[in-house]
Amino acid sequence: MRARSDVLELAILGQLQDAPLHGYELRKRLNATLGTVRALSYGSLYPALKSLTAAGLIEAVDTADLPHALAGKRTRIVYQLTAEGKERLAQTLGTADPDSWEDDSFGVRFSLFAEVDPQVRLRILEGRRMRMLERREAMREQMQRNRERRDAWTLELQRHGLEQIDREVGWLEDLITHERNTSSHPTSTPGAQDRRRTPKEH
Repeated sequence: MRARSDVLELAILGQLQDAPLHGYELRKRLNATLGTVRALSYGSLYPALKSLTAAGLIEAVDTADLPHALAGKRTRIVYQLTAEGKERLAQTLGTADPDSWEDDSFGVRFSLFAEVDPQVRLRILEGRRMRMLERREAMREQMQRNRERRDAWTLELQRHGLEQIDREVGWLEDLITHERNTSSHPTSTPGAQDRRRTPKEH
């Protein structure tokens, strides 16, 4: 996924996998997922929905044509996955490439981990850890080179950024350890006593 449009496509398909949604509810759910990256406006959402509809990955349906549980006195248009959309979603979630652990896409991929094969999850987590370790090393080198030319406030901001990276690396290492342990004990799941930080805290 090289473009933000690809990230938005995956986020939309992922939100529609369980049930059809109308635009307002879809926007709310997407903002909960993408909020740390950007606020999603209707100006961004509806062109994406139009593009996905044209590509045959989703379809717009009147609620009057849906099962009674989704129908109501006031009909409205909702969006649902097509067979092609389900196939695209499964194909994307089944892959782990460098784009999947970059900033734009990692949060979306992580939000869909419940649907992802454990080995794919592990590869994405390890890739993200590698990326953050590279970023941490680059930041440390930059801080060392420019220390004498930076004022105290700039240095403090850099230290804050380094601390955030350190926290994310620790969080990722916890998750990687859990994934490896889970592969040996498939019924194991993180409990309340093992509550982990989320990407929002980084």
